[in-house]
Amino acid sequence: MNIKKSLNIFLVLIICSCHQSSKNKILVIGFVDAFEDATIAPARTGFVDALKKNGFSEDKKNINIEYSNAQGSIPTLTQIVNHFVSQKVDLMATCTTLSSITAAQKTKTIPIFMMVSPTVKLMNLKDASGKGPSNLFGAVEDLDYIDTSFSNIPKFLTHKPGKLVVGMIYNQSEPQSYDAKQRIQSLADKLNITLIALPLNSSADAGLVTQSLLNKNIDAFFANPDNTVFASFETILKSCDQKNVPIFTSEAGLVKRGAVAAFGADIYQWGYQAGEQAAQFLKTNSTEGLHPEMVKIRRRVYNAAAAKKYHIIVPSNFEAVN
Repeated sequence: MNIKKSLNIFLVLIICSCHQSSKNKILVIGFVDAFEDATIAPARTGFVDALKKNGFSEDKKNINIEYSNAQGSIPTLTQIVNHFVSQKVDLMATCTTLSSITAAQKTKTIPIFMMVSPTVKLMNLKDASGKGPSNLFGAVEDLDYIDTSFSNIPKFLTHKPGKLVVGMIYNQSEPQSYDAKQRIQSLADKLNITLIALPLNSSADAGLVTQSLLNKNIDAFFANPDNTVFASFETILKSCDQKNVPIFTSEAGLVKRGAVAAFGADIYQWGYQAGEQAAQFLKTNSTEGLHPEMVKIRRRVYNAAAAKKYHIIVPSNFEAVN
């Protein structure tokens, strides 16, 4: 009888121990950043803040965020994703298009929460039946907002006589960049704007290609949503400033870095939105009801110093940023 009683107590202790171990399990998040960039960085902050608000933080010791940045290297990016897949992390967070595409190609089981990424369709990740990978979630963007961003240029440059000439560069190896270029070309035709778009393959080419563009006497430069533009923006800005050519963009973060104005997603909130989805998954251990959703918060912003430099009168529905 004593042996039986002792055995029962032992089994109860094992069950309690397992329950406690499961309850206190530290969940591992693999955060994949494609490159280092001041415009993109707030997305990671927003993602972490959303997790913290929902009770998940490294301070509480219930999650461990393993952060890796590929520094613009595709082989390094692939290695990072392969490592997280082999480690069987509980979820992956991917920042920018290349991170999201690489992760989607390497795993079909680990939930992926995207940010600063386009729709599944724009990333060419849909199969023959029109369905995207079932493990993709987070916040994404389509190209509709670019219409508003580009259409703002004539409203800012009312003092320019004649037909406006707008220049842009685009990475011809990135599908979403090429798609954006095609869309902007169509919009320019409708707005009676001459668009000069020059291709490049990497940020190392940005200086020479931008100089070539500026030699064509453009009235404004449009910084489209392109990883190459993000990575080389200071080079682009310096060249444009020397030629007195204002920069307009669809990316609110680039306004802080010197562009005149933008209508686009708030990058911090973009990451926060993805983080809220990730927190829901961590709470329930289920992806039921989750799906890639459109980014919710966009802003109309302008750089006061840049607007003053180019004698631009800013519409009242734009807010100044520091």
